[in-house]
Amino acid sequence: MQRSRILGLGTSVPDRVITNGDLTHWMDTSHEWIVERTGIEERRWVKEGELGSEMAAAASREAMEEAGVGPKDIDLVVYATLSPDFEFPGNGVFVQRILGIPQVAVLDIRQQCSGFIYAMAIADNFIRTGMARTALVIGSEVQSRGMDLSTVGRNISSLFGDGAGAAVLGVAEDESRCVLSSHLHADGTEAEILCLEYPGWKSFPRITPEDLRGGKHHAVMEGRKVFKHAVTRMPEVILEALDANGMTLEDLDMIIPHQANLRINEAVAKGLGIPPEKMHNNIGKYGNTTAASIPLCLKEAVELGKIQPGDLVVLAAFGAGLTWGSVLLRY
Repeated sequence: MQRSRILGLGTSVPDRVITNGDLTHWMDTSHEWIVERTGIEERRWVKEGELGSEMAAAASREAMEEAGVGPKDIDLVVYATLSPDFEFPGNGVFVQRILGIPQVAVLDIRQQCSGFIYAMAIADNFIRTGMARTALVIGSEVQSRGMDLSTVGRNISSLFGDGAGAAVLGVAEDESRCVLSSHLHADGTEAEILCLEYPGWKSFPRITPEDLRGGKHHAVMEGRKVFKHAVTRMPEVILEALDANGMTLEDLDMIIPHQANLRINEAVAKGLGIPPEKMHNNIGKYGNTTAASIPLCLKEAVELGKIQPGDLVVLAAFGAGLTWGSVLLRY
């Protein structure tokens, strides 16, 4: 069975920078309050007219250029997002159209903050089984358009940013640079602790004027519960990946965690006994970009020289659903 490897990475973020100070114009908050609780200092938000599919296409072009492949080489697209341009169809077909990718399989998945991990696992298994040879994996979000920018919504609206990241996966020449394994989990027992219920298909009409006045079209989160689950599940799934490959934490060169909250990642590192130099974080600059956070963080770590060819790297995420997962690879 052939293995896959990352051939190229690409990112795209809006030019518009929103600082914590900017948020004080809309809500009762402060730079210090946000940094203390989240580690976020600024984030990127789209301007009027900018689309998630366009950011995704820009990130994809960069990844394809780095990989040395063209649109006609891509035979699978896996697109992860919770904020598509349309309710349906998904954004994958729009990126396919923008880039001129031929009539190949396009999948759109909605695993939120775990989306890129799930997408990587899907693409890896398509390549392993011979159903694809060159896959484009995308995580892209435009979350700024769906947030409550009042004091009521500050616990969520201070967290999230917009951005896109992409990876091109191809067939590995050998095991010196390849995806070793992926590990995916979900537990819907407490799915409602992080969710966006309206507009939804379970009700008719999908949303009412009363729902809008009550702010039900904005996401809700029980932060303490989410934090507790995240700091439990992420270490578990990192260790699961290492154990499955007969490795230990000492073998790891770098952890790229989902950028939900710097306090979560610090707690994960402390719980695992990982020194700061073995975990890269960039949430301070971008906020929580959900499905885009892993590729944004991975690309930056590579550009900074923190990850070298052949390094053992684990990608790990936790998100709504509740979902979590990891991908262990030789970069």
